Amino acid sequence: MHGPKEAGSELPGFEIPDVEDKSKNNSASQKKQKKGSGGFQSMGFNFPILKGITKRGYKQPTPIQRKTIPIALDNKDVVAMARTGSGKTACFVLPILEKLMSPGNKPLHGKNLRALILSPTRELALQTLRFVRELGKFTGLTSAAILGGESIEQQFGVMSGSSPDIVVATPGRFLHICIEMSLKLDNIKIVVFDEADRLFELGFGEQLQEIVARLPSSRQTLLFSATLPKMLVEFARAGLSDPVLIRLDVDWKLPSTLWLGWIYVRSELKTAALLLLLDRVLTPTTPQAVVFAATKHHVEYLHLILNKAGISSTYAYSGLDPSARKIALGKFTNKKCSVLLVTDVAARGLDLPSLDTVINYNFPAKPKLFVHRVGRSARAGRSGRALSLVCAEDVAHLLDLHLFLNATLIEPSQVNECGTSCPSGVWGVVPPAALEMRHQDVLAWERNYSEIEEASRICGRGWQQYLKWREAASAEANKRSKVTPRPTLPHPFLVDENDQTTIALVEQIKNYTPKGTILELAGKNDSPMYLAMKAKRRVHGKMVQKTRENKNNADDGLLQDVTNQEAKDKGKKNKKAVQRDENYIPHFASDQHTEAGMAVNFAAGASSAELEMRGDCDATVRQHRAQLKWDRKRKKMVHVDPDGGRKMIRTESGGRVPASYKSGRYDAWRKRNEPDTIDNEQPITNGPKPVSEFRPRWVKHNERVAKKKAEASSKEFRDKQQIVKERLRKEKIKQKLKHKMKTKKKKK
Repeated sequence: MHGPKEAGSELPGFEIPDVEDKSKNNSASQKKQKKGSGGFQSMGFNFPILKGITKRGYKQPTPIQRKTIPIALDNKDVVAMARTGSGKTACFVLPILEKLMSPGNKPLHGKNLRALILSPTRELALQTLRFVRELGKFTGLTSAAILGGESIEQQFGVMSGSSPDIVVATPGRFLHICIEMSLKLDNIKIVVFDEADRLFELGFGEQLQEIVARLPSSRQTLLFSATLPKMLVEFARAGLSDPVLIRLDVDWKLPSTLWLGWIYVRSELKTAALLLLLDRVLTPTTPQAVVFAATKHHVEYLHLILNKAGISSTYAYSGLDPSARKIALGKFTNKKCSVLLVTDVAARGLDLPSLDTVINYNFPAKPKLFVHRVGRSARAGRSGRALSLVCAEDVAHLLDLHLFLNATLIEPSQVNECGTSCPSGVWGVVPPAALEMRHQDVLAWERNYSEIEEASRICGRGWQQYLKWREAASAEANKRSKVTPRPTLPHPFLVDENDQTTIALVEQIKNYTPKGTILELAGKNDSPMYLAMKAKRRVHGKMVQKTRENKNNADDGLLQDVTNQEAKDKGKKNKKAVQRDENYIPHFASDQHTEAGMAVNFAAGASSAELEMRGDCDATVRQHRAQLKWDRKRKKMVHVDPDGGRKMIRTESGGRVPASYKSGRYDAWRKRNEPDTIDNEQPITNGPKPVSEFRPRWVKHNERVAKKKAEASSKEFRDKQQIVKERLRKEKIKQKLKHKMKTKKKKK
């Protein structure tokens, strides 16, 4: 039933639209849009690609895929920070397939290679190749892997003729193939650097620079990395055009479910404090923990100590063999051991989704490094804990970190809860009695076991070297650390409810300050000691009161100068304020900080995401310093060119050769395989040549000489009959030449 028609709503030749039917259709279409939105179907892929995605079993894109794929499909350069296992492979495989299937990117004749994916290891490259073939199963695009350690002649055959559309390669072997075959890469539409931080960590920086120099400037570049070292930021600025930086906020912000605890301890008692923390933390509900140490010497020393303490552990650092590091991480992931001891360099890109506890044995020098460490726990909505051991030399770094996190230190006296219900951010000490007992155990192990004693001595020397290259805290933090009072109460997390009343009573006794001194307690009112102290109070009473107020206000930073400040102020001359006229133009704009904060570009984002990790032993740090020298013009340390201006690259075996060096293996392979192609494609006929093919005599002579050289080089081994036949032929030619010479002499 329709409602009554309103006056003036009728138009001649037109019917009144059915509003109810229209609303029904709109609601149905909205339901369809809602059902399909947010998935791969809404990203605009071709049907063969969507068919491959469905066959692979993907239904919904991951957060990094949802952010990266639309930007990559828009032909923009991308720098994406993604962990291992976050689905980053599909972030570049799907845009590659979509771009190569578009009509505007058809392959040119003899230039079929249009997409290049560079991976740091053979295993990752093979995994990526398998992924490309599964997703591109119905697209008709071809793909191949160019990897080190395999037959280079077989790879010559793959890349010659009709090369594949997509190549997954390791940088060393791919550059070797490019130089040997004089391969032109001017038809490449898209290039991907997978796990770029690992590429630079493994020393492929020179190969990458050389490969990028061979690529066309109109290419699209996608760069994926778990972290963003300084060298990688410089490479991205030079090799990418106005890139878009993509990083999930969870990577660089502490989750709300992460509990933080700060344990103040003397440096010589750190190992004992770590054992107490592990005893408290390792429970049936939280059976595993990761401990971060500064150097590889600390890692080896702590591994020996934990074995003696009966705590199963494994370790990893940068100098460890890759297979041994993989075995160690596999043991921890499969829950074969309770503690994983790592350095910052070894833990780069480490993915431990079910981790509950992180302990900082050595406090990190940078706030970003702290977030990088503790961000491994409390993932995907889980709760986690991060405990940090803080020494006297680490207090300034702790204050810098709290400024970065916009947090404050909480004293144990401000907290009523204890144990697991303790709030986050409390700063306390370890209970002294338990700490002393554990310290005695550590000293006994160092005395009785020679390997632990030697490891402890090496660890001490390594710590002295580490302090030299560790980044210093800010000057303001160093000033504040001198006046910041150290905690004296035990941390509530390490205290049971029964011991809380005892600790409170002891603290009250410690903080009690009597009004009188020892000279005034037992003396009489007319004694000389009592009268002397009374006269002293009349003179210095105000000074004593100001000193006590300073102690009370030290937490708030409200310090008063107990010296005669007024006399100092009188001695100073009042400086006149500088007055500028209306025509004065300042060096900087008045709103420069606001503009810098609102700027949206790669440089601003990369500077906030940049994280440079130093080595975990003195050898790697020395190697890094040897690559730097002081530039007097630019007033900063710059990288030294080890080749003295010559263009050199590092080979697969580790040696350095000129960038244009050719071993000649491709030419030899081509000559060996060329006669077969000639017989197959252009059969040679012995009949007379047409008139148009007759050439001058010298051209025929050159062709005969070149043919003989080619035959001689292709036939490396000959039988006895062929050798005799060749000798007779050469002897016959000599005899003919001699006969000609004799006839010429007779004519003269």
